[in-house]
Amino acid sequence: MKIILLGPPGAGKGTQAKLISDEYSIPHISTGDIFRKNISEKTPLGIEAKGYMDNGQLVPDDVTIRIVEDRLSMDDCKIGFLLDGFPRTTKQAEALDSFLNSNGQKIDTALLIDVPREFILERMTGRRVCPTCGASYHIKFNPSKNEGKCDACGSSLIQRKDDTEETVKERLDVYDNQTQPLIQYFDNQNKLSRVDGTGDIKEVFQDISNVLGAV
Repeated sequence: MKIILLGPPGAGKGTQAKLISDEYSIPHISTGDIFRKNISEKTPLGIEAKGYMDNGQLVPDDVTIRIVEDRLSMDDCKIGFLLDGFPRTTKQAEALDSFLNSNGQKIDTALLIDVPREFILERMTGRRVCPTCGASYHIKFNPSKNEGKCDACGSSLIQRKDDTEETVKERLDVYDNQTQPLIQYFDNQNKLSRVDGTGDIKEVFQDISNVLGAV
């Protein structure tokens, strides 16, 4: 099974990716993880990517594509894989299709965990964390017993910068601009599958399993 995982920030992709990876015995390939591994191991591709990052530049498509292709060439990807964070552009999607076609392979489905913008804003801006012990809460879905205080250690809870409304809206705008052409690309190939991501973890995974079982 060869799957591309799509979805906005806060859609629960990380949680579902682990469940899919375990259920289908395929590696979960996150582009962030690949970059970090290549950089830490000082591979030629990692050194090239780090050069751009150290200069505050985005890593060009061709470097990202080569890093992903290198990862997909490894033995554990022969039976399948779950790609998370790649492709991000139609150029990357076309390069991925070309790479797989040259090896007699193809993507089975691009799985979109669909969550309305308002739901994500409520989910992410309501998160609170304890700076002392790391415990996490949600003002609506998982509130602390004493408002604003950690149940475990009593410290004052904080809202991370990534969870402020302004930051979340900016991340969603970037996602919408980047991903809409990508969604259209896979839809045009009849490879796009949509799953409602507003349910609980088990419900969403059951829907994903139903979709993958029909691919």
